[in-house]
Amino acid sequence: MRTLIHLSDLHFGRVDPALIAPLTALAARLAPDVVVVSGDLTQRARSAEFRAARAFLDGLPGPQIVVPGNHDVPLYNVAARFLTPLHKYRRHVCDDLSPEYIDDEIAVLGINTARSLTFKDGRVNHAQIDRVRARLDGLGPGRTKVIVTHHPFDLPQHFGESKLVDRAPAAMDMFAACGVDLLLAGHLHASHAGNTAARYQIGGYAALMVQAGTATSTRGRGESNSFNVLRIGAGHIVVERYSWDEGGAGFGLVGAESFGREGGVWAGHPLP
Repeated sequence: MRTLIHLSDLHFGRVDPALIAPLTALAARLAPDVVVVSGDLTQRARSAEFRAARAFLDGLPGPQIVVPGNHDVPLYNVAARFLTPLHKYRRHVCDDLSPEYIDDEIAVLGINTARSLTFKDGRVNHAQIDRVRARLDGLGPGRTKVIVTHHPFDLPQHFGESKLVDRAPAAMDMFAACGVDLLLAGHLHASHAGNTAARYQIGGYAALMVQAGTATSTRGRGESNSFNVLRIGAGHIVVERYSWDEGGAGFGLVGAESFGREGGVWAGHPLP
């Protein structure tokens, strides 16, 4: 069994400072095997925001898998946006835009979906798809395979196709061929867990997709600040959601969902 904390959309530059210490303390108590941060560490990709994000990450347990989001690309500095879009991210957060954590039970691979040519949408290219395919093929069976991006490959149907990462169908075909189990993303500040069967009708395959809300930003979009904790076992995953108590009592567990895998299909199961 592995425990994974999934944070997203930190947006330093627009954070609620009252959340930082309670979140850091709870993360330590949860004692995760891996901490995942699925993008948008900053609000406007400014150096001071990246330094604040770096300080926050340094207070969290490790190892960590962190990927950039669209807000981590400069918006108003046009030269930096197109010539060195992730320079500050690589300097302050992580130089590796394809981070990974692999042990004998899980394989967690990050993919950068942030791009200069779009203001908020995301994209994967064919080179990234080929790289991830080669890496996953080399792992062999026996591990739960996890993909981390900022922009989602799937969402509930009411969100529509425009919210998905570009080239999602091609990536999903590769995920099916490689047996990817779990897709972690953020971007929309909306918590959700479900499988990919409705949107991607791939015979004998449906991955589990888990969206995280915003952990620390004041831009909640109608949802309280929250994050996910995933308990990952062989063929079984429990997704726990921790939400901020608006009375200031801290983050508390507000719900849990259980999923199991039968063949290549993940679906909801009763909680153990």
